[in-house]
Amino acid sequence: MTQPDHVPLQASDRVRPSALLPPPKGWYLDRPAEQVDLEPPAGPRFGSTGPDLGYGLKLARRIEHRVEVGAGEHMEDVVAGCFGCGSRRAAHFGRAPVIYDMEWAYRLWGYLGGAPDDLIAWRQPLFRGASEHYWDQRQIADAVRLETLNLSPAEVGERLASWRDLIIV
Repeated sequence: MTQPDHVPLQASDRVRPSALLPPPKGWYLDRPAEQVDLEPPAGPRFGSTGPDLGYGLKLARRIEHRVEVGAGEHMEDVVAGCFGCGSRRAAHFGRAPVIYDMEWAYRLWGYLGGAPDDLIAWRQPLFRGASEHYWDQRQIADAVRLETLNLSPAEVGERLASWRDLIIV
């Protein structure tokens, strides 16, 4: 803020003129990691971005009382893995998670009952420790086929007997 002229100040207290900066040089999109497309990059371990995905964790916990956890499985690992899958489905549609996304994820992995024994045996090492390791959660979410994201929870339940068509084994 400038000082009025009638206020007595020493020369060192007065506002000094700022150094003039040169105009900026031209900028080009030429760095190696620049994103040039409008779509974000996709592939394994890139994740899925969508609005309000954190709300999905609250929704995933609302279904906990219905989950059937097998021997050697922990509820925190199941919630973390299914949250990642449900969030991926919500992001696939470009919206925030809803309760049906989480129900879809639990049903896909057979945690709402009716899971074949070979699915249970296959999912146990996949979900082990998922609550503590982000890359394990990404691996679980990436194991779901892209076509499976378009199915409803009821359709996933009907096709659970042929679960290898829904998941990348």
